[in-house]
Amino acid sequence: MLLEKINSPQDLKKLDIEELTSLAQEIREYIINTVSTTGGHLAPSLGVVELTLVLHYLFNTPADKLVWDVGHQAYAHKIITGRREQFPTIRQYKGISGFPKRSESEYDAFGVGHASTAISAAFGLACARDLTGDDYKVLAIVGDGALTGGLAFEGLNNAGATTRDFIVIVNDNTMSISQNVGAVSKYLTNLITNPIYNKIKTEVWELTGKLSTMGSHIRRGVKRLQDSLKSFVIPGLLFERLGFRYFGPVDGHDIPELIRLFHEVQKLHGPIVVHVLTKKGKGFEPAEKNASVFHGLGRFDPVTGIVTSKSDVPSYTGVFGKTIVEMAQNNDKIIAITGAMALGTGLHDFSQKFPERFFDVGIAEGHAVTFAAGLAASGYRPVVAIYSSFLQRGYDHVIHDVALQNLPVTLALDRAGIVGDDGPTHHGVFDLAYLRTIPGLVIMAPMNEEELRHMLWTAVHYNGPVAIRYPRGAGESVPLSASFENLPIGVSKVIRPGNDIAIIAIGPLVHRAIEAAEILYRQDKLSVEIINARFLKPMDTEMLTRVASRFKLVLTLEDGAVKGGLGSEVVEYFSDHKFSSIEIIRCGIPDSFVEQGERETLLHILGLDTEGIVQQVRSAKAYKNLTRLNLFKFNRH
Repeated sequence: MLLEKINSPQDLKKLDIEELTSLAQEIREYIINTVSTTGGHLAPSLGVVELTLVLHYLFNTPADKLVWDVGHQAYAHKIITGRREQFPTIRQYKGISGFPKRSESEYDAFGVGHASTAISAAFGLACARDLTGDDYKVLAIVGDGALTGGLAFEGLNNAGATTRDFIVIVNDNTMSISQNVGAVSKYLTNLITNPIYNKIKTEVWELTGKLSTMGSHIRRGVKRLQDSLKSFVIPGLLFERLGFRYFGPVDGHDIPELIRLFHEVQKLHGPIVVHVLTKKGKGFEPAEKNASVFHGLGRFDPVTGIVTSKSDVPSYTGVFGKTIVEMAQNNDKIIAITGAMALGTGLHDFSQKFPERFFDVGIAEGHAVTFAAGLAASGYRPVVAIYSSFLQRGYDHVIHDVALQNLPVTLALDRAGIVGDDGPTHHGVFDLAYLRTIPGLVIMAPMNEEELRHMLWTAVHYNGPVAIRYPRGAGESVPLSASFENLPIGVSKVIRPGNDIAIIAIGPLVHRAIEAAEILYRQDKLSVEIINARFLKPMDTEMLTRVASRFKLVLTLEDGAVKGGLGSEVVEYFSDHKFSSIEIIRCGIPDSFVEQGERETLLHILGLDTEGIVQQVRSAKAYKNLTRLNLFKFNRH
């Protein structure tokens, strides 16, 4: 077993090409077997095994910097940079991250979880290198999907306007720019990376520059001929126009060819793009055939590829997907929009049944929001299905293009709250706080999948912008009604009446509050009122006034940032209206980034499970007085 001997990239340099090829197969098997148990991003990492080996084989990492985009390509990178034995802990609580993480390894030059960031970050590293007078290479490995994000092109535009040494590797596994691959383009790639060709090209260029008028004419003619040839046989003219020297396409699974190409590229200077063709899921047939399913998944059979970790309870995502299809059958104004996540957001069925009303805009969240605003301004009712943490990238667009114009755009925020194994880059814990400040935006959060259906119906029929946030994973297993209810905007609902304590909760944590109320009643003789806020904005102020007049102890409960969310809204209202004699405990995500781990584990650590809520109540100053008073009443009766 070669893999057992690889503890750092230095060990790779002792291998020959045949051994590198064997090692690539061992790494693939190790990734498949591990991820089948832990879950994770399988297909993207399987596609870049050979590329990863070659980069570490030729370049002097960690002195030379590799920046991955998106980070779920980096499993093989982690395995060969001293984390082989830790790899089975990937994405687990206290284990290694599923993404590059600077605090985890010196080989992780920059942390990443969201797409399209690598070029900008890596160019920053390159500029820092030059400012300090250091001498090392900086490479950004960019998945082709990340090039749908505007930030990637902002980085290319900036870097290409300079002469700094900087290499961008485009890992291309689906884009149409792969279509022109063939014998001619391969021959041309061999030609333009040939040292003799580059030496002659440089000398001819310098010579013609010394000539008078004729020299400039020759230069322009040669440049036009070169550009025309390149645009005909290879898809590199775009990058050339942005100021990069383009090389490729090259087979990303051909180790000898990759070594030959990068051996020459690393000698060159200035901004360079290397176009590498790979296959997602390479080496695992189920992933090769269905890369979207194996992009990120839970446990599966490593032989058959059959997913084994699915719940029988419908997920919030699944209910959302079925509901929007049901609504769209009777409303041809409903449009569905996603950012390269049709399967992940539950819109696959919609895309099949209403292809003309479905738009996948790629990894371009800001564009998705403004695109939806344009549709809404034309009389349509667009629903933008997007992960909560990804909407952070479209924040200005929500303010400027949607809310400011009061356009009826529905933002369906999947993966809200604690999402688990993907960690701090993917927890959707900031949405309530960052959206609450936007004037005119209605913010809803359902306590279960049935309420999600009614909220989606209400949002699409509301004449203004709405955000609905709901969690990842299985719902609460409640029956779903056949009809829809138009919910009154800004009105909460009392789930369980009580006399001693009020818990104002939002989202699925309402159920944890109900469980906590049962324990407090049985063990502490406390009567707890449970209020499902349903709306963060507009907040039910009549409910807050009633609560303030009846209770001395109030808990707010949310799986979002405690600073700025539901708890802040309640505290601000009580303060503004001079309700000063109430003890308020805000339960939510503290002012820190939450690590990875199973959702239930993290909720327990954060004190947001049933046990934690009970303990929060018992830690209150008012608790002793309430229990003493209730005990007195109990003894009298």
